[in-house]
Amino acid sequence: MGFKMHLKPIHWRGSALRDIKDDNIFTPNARKQAGHQLCLVQAGLEPNDWKSFDGVGAGTKEIRINLNDGCFRVMYVAKFPEAVYVLHCFKKKTASTSQHDKDIATARYKAVVHERSKT
Repeated sequence: MGFKMHLKPIHWRGSALRDIKDDNIFTPNARKQAGHQLCLVQAGLEPNDWKSFDGVGAGTKEIRINLNDGCFRVMYVAKFPEAVYVLHCFKKKTASTSQHDKDIATARYKAVVHERSKT
């Protein structure tokens, strides 16, 4: 006798889904790792390696995937009951997250909050 685990749906924002599928941004191994980590989040668990990114928006977290072929990041917010919102997926090029990447995630976070306020 098994049990069925409830997984929150993922809502991809902006170009996040296209970016994670783009071989020029995410390698196949990084994409596989990201998918596994997002599945943990959908199940209400913490990813293996993450960092809080409240500067983007309250409850925002960043999944950290560090592989031989690069460092990859998935910014998301899972605090809302209806879905996990993936805000931004990118390959890191510097030691710290660029202002450009933070700005993209912040704008998408604000759009999520604005959309939710209309319902």
